Amino acid sequence: MKLAEPAIPARNFSALTAAERLIVALDFPAAPEARRAVSAIGETAGWFKVGKQLFTAEGPAFVRELEQAGHNIFLDLKYHDIPATVAGAVKAAAALGVGMITVHASGGSQMLKAAVRAAQEAEAPPLVVAVTVLTSHTEAELQEIGMAGRILDQALRLAALARSAGCDGVVASAKEAAEIRRELGTGFAIVTPGVRPAGARHDDQARVVTPADAIAAGATHIVVGRPITGAGNPRAAAQAILDEIAAAPAPQAS
Repeated sequence: MKLAEPAIPARNFSALTAAERLIVALDFPAAPEARRAVSAIGETAGWFKVGKQLFTAEGPAFVRELEQAGHNIFLDLKYHDIPATVAGAVKAAAALGVGMITVHASGGSQMLKAAVRAAQEAEAPPLVVAVTVLTSHTEAELQEIGMAGRILDQALRLAALARSAGCDGVVASAKEAAEIRRELGTGFAIVTPGVRPAGARHDDQARVVTPADAIAAGATHIVVGRPITGAGNPRAAAQAILDEIAAAPAPQAS
């Protein structure tokens, strides 16, 4: 029997509050540091991101701990494998109660559709967002791995693929977000990592923007890590970013 095609979502992200747009990255090697950060930030942030390092160290138990404490979880494991394997991983992640999951758009349409179907079958379907081009990449690095052309062209190509496969959104730098929004229209999320407040260190990010820049470009969510979690007062640092989001120029329709 032929599986049904996943429905292309049409969501309204324009009414999100500043807190609902902020994802704090828990980029820590173990749970104790992450717990301290979550406690220090509290409800100031709408989301907490668990990535590969923390998940590998602590596993699903820490994700369940965050979910049971009432936090929205962005599980950023960037699944990229054969469709059946990715579908199984998405199903397992959804069972943990996470609200957002990443997959690699470069996995192709069949993999993306399998991920979306698995998410839609969950009791509480998480958003599936597809990574376009990592914010650490430069154009020279893309050429090194055989991807010719500009970063923008690759991001647009993969964003269109993800959208047509039914994904709820994409992950892209704000430097590409504005063009993605113009080309693909409204009704889907653009999650922007590599966000740094003005004057902050860039660390290992190559294409960095401020929170205001990201929102003005059409991003629905921004991911901020060390400028908040490494601050002397993480809650105050998070609130300063919320204030910057709230004061940003009117975003492009999302």
